[in-house]
Amino acid sequence: MNFRSPTDTFRHKGLRKKLVEAIRQKGIRDQAVLSALEEVPRHFFFDSSFLEFAYEDKPFPIGAGQTISQPYTVAFQTELLSVKKGDRILEIGTGSGYQACILAQLGGKVFTIERQKTLFDKTHKLLPNLGYVTIKTFYGDGFKGLPSFAPFDKVVITAAAPKIPGEVLSQMNTGGIMVVPLGENDTQIMTKIVKTGEHAYTTEEFGVFRFVPMLENKTV
Repeated sequence: MNFRSPTDTFRHKGLRKKLVEAIRQKGIRDQAVLSALEEVPRHFFFDSSFLEFAYEDKPFPIGAGQTISQPYTVAFQTELLSVKKGDRILEIGTGSGYQACILAQLGGKVFTIERQKTLFDKTHKLLPNLGYVTIKTFYGDGFKGLPSFAPFDKVVITAAAPKIPGEVLSQMNTGGIMVVPLGENDTQIMTKIVKTGEHAYTTEEFGVFRFVPMLENKTV
């Protein structure tokens, strides 16, 4: 899925290429992930007055106390997911919609939940306008997942979870992968959970990150 918007200039493409190379230098090796980051124009997810920040490898506020994640963090979580074409992917925390588009760019069938109504309303309109008509957006509590659309092959949580959401875990296929930043403090541990059987899981940890908190039983 290629963007041909007249607002995606050669300058923007050059900045993306430079950003992707910086992310590669930080250790991301999955070429499909790097290519997806180079294809999706991150500046489309910024208000026009902040476009100069779009290709910095930093998070940026998007309103409602949320941020668009640092591109390296998006790449890191996506690489851990090992996305295959046709995977049914549940994203908890739509935010700007950028991560969902990266997952769709990789061929995933993306279902994404946002608890902040203002962000949901914005991305619900934005993503189809960018050509990502297959991404399914939902307003609701991410801790509950989407049981009506389960099971999922992959789950990515883009907010700091105080605990592993059991309801979401139960909505995964055997062999499925969940990537979640776990912890209630200022920093979290990026954690990969693989469902190896009906009630069996393996867990790996992949270093310290910082996310906004995931709040339970609440939509705004």
